Amino acid sequence: MKNYVVQLLGWTSEAAENLNQDPKKWAVFLIGPPGSGKGTQADLLAERFGLVHIQTSKLGEAKINDSELIKNDPEVAEVKRLYDKGELFPPPWTVKIVLEKAQELADKEQGTIFSGSPRTIYEVEQELPYFENLYGKENIKVVNIKINEEESIIRNSSRRVCKASGHPIPNFEKFKNILVCPQDGSEIITRGLDTPETIKTRNEVYHRRTEPIFNFLEKSGYKVIEINGEQSIENVFKDILQEISKS
Repeated sequence: MKNYVVQLLGWTSEAAENLNQDPKKWAVFLIGPPGSGKGTQADLLAERFGLVHIQTSKLGEAKINDSELIKNDPEVAEVKRLYDKGELFPPPWTVKIVLEKAQELADKEQGTIFSGSPRTIYEVEQELPYFENLYGKENIKVVNIKINEEESIIRNSSRRVCKASGHPIPNFEKFKNILVCPQDGSEIITRGLDTPETIKTRNEVYHRRTEPIFNFLEKSGYKVIEINGEQSIENVFKDILQEISKS
């Protein structure tokens, strides 16, 4: 992460060294449309507060890309079929894999940050009481990173990630010559899933199934921190830090 913020964001080495200086036992949820920068911001916040970054998509993708599981588990095979079409993972299945991971981390006294989860009303209804029990309501933070659909399509078209761990390389002009992941040194590849048509489907799914959870959370007594995601990575990070300290 230190190499990432120095090479990609232009931070000084001193600023990078001071990134992790305030460990927290929080459960943080970053939510936003495709391409809003959830994964990048989660990596930065994880480093800043000593949290473990959990990507629901990676938890699920590890299973749907396991050929043995696909062959032997009809549920996993169906999840893969839906995902390849641009649909979300089925909520009951997502809840199961998320709560398993959350319990594992809480048992180790570790805070966590999720990028893109929960994604549906069902998930938040099932997961919220569990997280309140593990971390306490006061230690649960919700951030809504907002971008419009046009920006989402631009950012996601020809989206690049590293081959080893899926670290995102932002689809901005100044990063076009990055060929090796600053975090783990692996090859940079283009995600085949991120075509304009699929991105539009994912945005429609986001508006239909994910956005309603903000109203649910506010009615449940949570402050939803709204962040303008159409800024530089560093400015989005600064805004989140400023607001999350108030919540």
